[in-house]
Amino acid sequence: MKRFAGKTAVVTGAAGHLGRATSLRLAQEGARLVLMGRDAGALEALSDELPGSHKICALDLLDRKAVMAAVQQAEKEFGSIDCLIAAAGGFDMGPKVHEAGADDWQNMQALNLETLLSVLAAVVPGMKQRESGQIVTVGANAALKGGAGMGPYVAAKSSVMRATESASAELKPYNINVNGVLPSVLDTPDNRNAMPDADTSKWVTLDQLAAVIAFLASDDSDAIHGALIPVTGKS
Repeated sequence: MKRFAGKTAVVTGAAGHLGRATSLRLAQEGARLVLMGRDAGALEALSDELPGSHKICALDLLDRKAVMAAVQQAEKEFGSIDCLIAAAGGFDMGPKVHEAGADDWQNMQALNLETLLSVLAAVVPGMKQRESGQIVTVGANAALKGGAGMGPYVAAKSSVMRATESASAELKPYNINVNGVLPSVLDTPDNRNAMPDADTSKWVTLDQLAAVIAFLASDDSDAIHGALIPVTGKS
């Protein structure tokens, strides 16, 4: 039996490397998907690869009104939103902390934290009303401590992780599971280009991370609340 048969999942950053891998995994397990991202063409191309019925929402995740409207329309079409996979985010090897400007910090916060908060505001009310749901966020193993040249990124991902824990404490009474994954370096074309001499056998594949996310988004994770799960491969 497919774990997500009859369920609807919102995936943000769906056209990105991780969003795409996760969308494929969930669709193969029977989920209907609400695919959110900026690039309509990329979302349409992804939708064409997926089995089943899916909804494309090309929008700016920082536009809370647009996100709210998209979620409300998806709820009308599909009945409910059962899972949220907040895969949208971004990385930038920025300047040193003392050299970083306000924009450096704000850009990382917007990409990683604000996109999460926007979709939480849209999805959580329906989950609370039904008293059920699974939410999976994406932090970073690197954000467990600071690192040179990574101050704005680490601060933003750390904020995601603390927001995940806080949301879990708030939503647990409503039978809503909120958990996060903390990947290390992912095996993507971008990372291979940036680090051509690295030992990629130690990296985490997109399919491996998508499998962990799918577990956390499924009913199999009912007993897990507020967990931040390291997914670090052999690194």
